[in-house]
Formats: sequence, structure tokens, C-alpha cells
Amino acid sequence: MSNTTPLQQVVIVGGGVIGSAIAYFLASHPSFGGNITVIERDPTYAQASSALSASSIRQQFSQPVNIAASQFGIGFLRNIKEHLAVDGDVPDIGLTERGYLYLATETGAATLRENHSTQRAHGVDVALLTPAEAQQRFPWLQVDDLALASLGLSGEGWFDGYGLLMAFKQKARSLGVQYVKAEATGFAHSNGRVSAVTLQGGAQLPCDWAVNAAGAWARPLLAGTGLDLPVYGRRRCVYAFASPAKTPGCPLVIDPSGLWFRPEGDLWICGLPPAQDHNDVPLEVDYDLFDQAWLTLANRVPGFEAVRMQRAWAGYYEYNTHDHNALLGPHPHLPNLLLANGFSGHGLQQSPAVGRGLAEWMAEGAYTSLDLSPLAAQRLVEGRTLLEKNVI
Repeated sequence: MSNTTPLQQVVIVGGGVIGSAIAYFLASHPSFGGNITVIERDPTYAQASSALSASSIRQQFSQPVNIAASQFGIGFLRNIKEHLAVDGDVPDIGLTERGYLYLATETGAATLRENHSTQRAHGVDVALLTPAEAQQRFPWLQVDDLALASLGLSGEGWFDGYGLLMAFKQKARSLGVQYVKAEATGFAHSNGRVSAVTLQGGAQLPCDWAVNAAGAWARPLLAGTGLDLPVYGRRRCVYAFASPAKTPGCPLVIDPSGLWFRPEGDLWICGLPPAQDHNDVPLEVDYDLFDQAWLTLANRVPGFEAVRMQRAWAGYYEYNTHDHNALLGPHPHLPNLLLANGFSGHGLQQSPAVGRGLAEWMAEGAYTSLDLSPLAAQRLVEGRTLLEKNVI
């Protein structure tokens, strides 16, 4: 009679950057010896947030757990060749560290100072600038209406988000992770445990651990589990434009209006939240919104008075309407169902920390490197919030 222990079966729903990061870190964890299956309904990632994001990383958050997650993330991205190379195939995600520049009028200056104090206390390399100091660094910037600016001096920038997703996926597959094209519809459970992931058509994949990393489509999967996940797909449009303007040394700039822009090769890209944010709208570009963006761009950078839109696309933020922060870790009622949802626009940059953290939870029973428990979904049940003030 065999006395061997059956291998643990882990099923991850969602093969985007979060699901693939979890798969990679779990497969490479020395204490894990089970099987990992990733369910992805669209391997082309045509509507995946991972592929449609502006793919940036920052440490200028208001919550310490978000700061710490991005601090680990930037270190991981800087050394991605060591982590995710496969048989000599070395990923290149084009990491560009030019910082974030937050601009504030008098109305927002106090919040910027408060955030700065938190950031400095947690080791963020960031500087507060007067309007004159900001213009001295960036002469192309119009600062007459500003009271304060905050510039990340290191550890912030942008990268190829789709490239990061593919690097995680290829490395995970090289470690034995199986990717299956299928659409999950829910989680079978009884006696307080998930027993299987249910697929379209009724088939089930038995599991010891299940992970919901389904991005903007995560909420319906939890129907019948006793948790109404406050996560919705909210459309964000990105516009690429050309201009004769010159913006040497341009960081990712966040205007007080909520508009952001940054260089992208010979072009610039920009975006801004719509005046009215709606859940689960179709992924169609709102071209009228660019007219509003152009007015703000021209006011902030006089050279942007002459711009020409080159292309545009739309993607989803998997937006947590409860408090704009990720919902991580065990489902409040089903401890072997892990959630990795609601990143509200900063999932790509947090994917290394989230992947490592949930891998530790499954392999070791706790977060052992970075305590991600402030992001626990239990706060929904208890009515607590962990409000992130710096959401773009």
C-alpha cells in the first residue's frame, strides 16, 4: 500500500499578469510540490488589462502596504533577466525610470504634503518642489496655478506590461505550469471549502486551492459564495499623440485635473478619468474625451497647443469601489479560495509582490516576506476601508 501524499492541485482562474505571477512564484517555491493549472478564456489577451495598461510603476502611494509592494516590484523589474529568463531567452520589458511628477494646486497641497510624509517614512526617494523648482527642472511646464509638486527621484517609471505578462507566463510554463483555454463560471464548494472550479459546459477541475485572478470579470465568479465582490470593469482610454513640442527629461506627469501624460518613443500618451465613471461599459474608445484632454495638455505644456492624435485604445481598470485597493488572500468564508482582485489601476506594478505573497500563503500558510494582510478581503465583511488616496 502506498503511503505517499497526493500532490496538491492548484487552479488559478485568469492568466493575465496577476495569475501568471502567482503561478510563477508558486511553481518556483521550494516548499511547493503540487500541480498548477491556469484557466484563461482568451490567450490572445485582446481585452486583458495586462495588455491594455499604460504599464507604469510608482512608489508615491498613501498606504504603506502599496509603497512596500512597489518597492519590491521595482527591484524585481530591474533584475527581470535573472528571474524570468528561459533557456537563454532573456525578457526585455524596456524599463524606463524617469519618475512620477504629481502637481497640486492649493486645494491639493495638504494631501501632497501628507502623502510625502508617509512616503519618506517608508523610504521613498521623493522630493517636494515649489512651482519655481518644478519649472527649473522642467522649463516646458506651465506652473502659474500650482502650489506644490512631488517628484519621484528613483524607483518610478514605465515598462512594457504585455512583455512582463509574457515573461511571467513563459517562465511559469517552463516550470511545469499548465495553461488551459477555457472559461470558468464559478467555484464548487461545500462545508466551507472549495472543491473544484466549474467551467462553461459544466465540467469541473478539482482543486485543493483555487485562486480568483480574473481581473474585471472576477465578480460574477463568486456568485453563491457569500461574498458580493465590489470589483467592476471601468473603462480607461489611452491616447497617443504627436506634437512639435519638446519635453526633455519628461517624467509621468499627473495634472491636478486627473489627466496624466508621459513620453512614448517619439510620441506621448495621455489619459484622464471620465467625468462620470460607469461600471462595465464596452471597451470602445471615447474620442470626445480627447478634446477635453487636449485643452488640459495645452494649458499645462504650451507646446502641446499643436497636437495630433495618432492612435487610441481602451482597457479596463478592475476597480474596487469599496476603497480603491486590492482585495487579497482568503475568501472570508472559503479559506482555500484566494482572491487577487480590485487593483484599481496598479495591478501590473504590484504583480511581483502579489505573486510572491499568495505563493507563500499556499506553500507556507502565511505571508513570510512582505505582510500583505492589510489588503485582506475580510475588511469587506467588517466594513473597514483602506483608502488609497493616490489613484490615477
